[in-house]
Amino acid sequence: MSTTHEFTTEDVEYLRHGERGLKLRLYKPRGAGPFPLVIDLHGGAWGKGSLEECKVRDEALAQAGLLVAGLDFRDGNDGYPTALVDINYATRWLKARAAQLNTRSDLVGICGASSGGHLAMLAAMRPHDPRYGAIALPAGSPAVDASVRCVVMAWPVINPLSRYRNAVRGRAEGEKWVGDIPERQRSFWKNDENMAEGNPMLMLERGEKVVMPPSLWVQGRPDQVHDYRDPESPVALNEPERFAANYRKAGGKLELLYIDQAARATAAAHEPIAAFFLREMPVKVAAAA
Repeated sequence: MSTTHEFTTEDVEYLRHGERGLKLRLYKPRGAGPFPLVIDLHGGAWGKGSLEECKVRDEALAQAGLLVAGLDFRDGNDGYPTALVDINYATRWLKARAAQLNTRSDLVGICGASSGGHLAMLAAMRPHDPRYGAIALPAGSPAVDASVRCVVMAWPVINPLSRYRNAVRGRAEGEKWVGDIPERQRSFWKNDENMAEGNPMLMLERGEKVVMPPSLWVQGRPDQVHDYRDPESPVALNEPERFAANYRKAGGKLELLYIDQAARATAAAHEPIAAFFLREMPVKVAAAA
């Protein structure tokens, strides 16, 4: 990026579930601001990720002049839709504190990698879902919602059901990439019905009315974990192209960018992500009197 910003980091607890506290990690650029805010969600097949997974990407975004909140949330055995409940709450919690954080409530985007990319898109598509918004903000908080301006997905698991079945087939064929992915998915989703219900791909294909912010999908190649063709798909396209076609057909704007798989943790991925957020969330400077 043309300008490199210095930044500080801070871990903040944003929500408690009994004795369990959930934290977000703020990457705060130095400067006058306001800075657009990006909420970043880790991957891990809905059960094995952490804030550390987001560190390199979030540092790059902060250096580009974006305020970033890497998010911890419930997943794994907590089950669907707990992650969405926490993400929805965190989005509203951050918006309610926009002035304190040197941002604005209308300058909030969301991103994530792998299963975090799926969660980012699902949260953006259903910002007003009463299940996801089940936890109220503290009394006296500003009236804000969980909508976002734009979404970036880095090699997302956009279709949990097809990926689960792809992994099961891969295991039967002895493919090493599978690992414990089926177990992690089953732990969070519990059953096929949930994997179909909380599924951005199938939501569009069954005509569900959803919010569709401008979006960017960054996809490494070759990547058999995320870039494959579902044999049950109604179209002869791999999952990235299938979702892009569905999103555009439904009236949304989605850019699909392919990069080399080996460059996923480098500027080849980080720079277009930062550029997309800065373009979609421009900070308008008030004209001089």
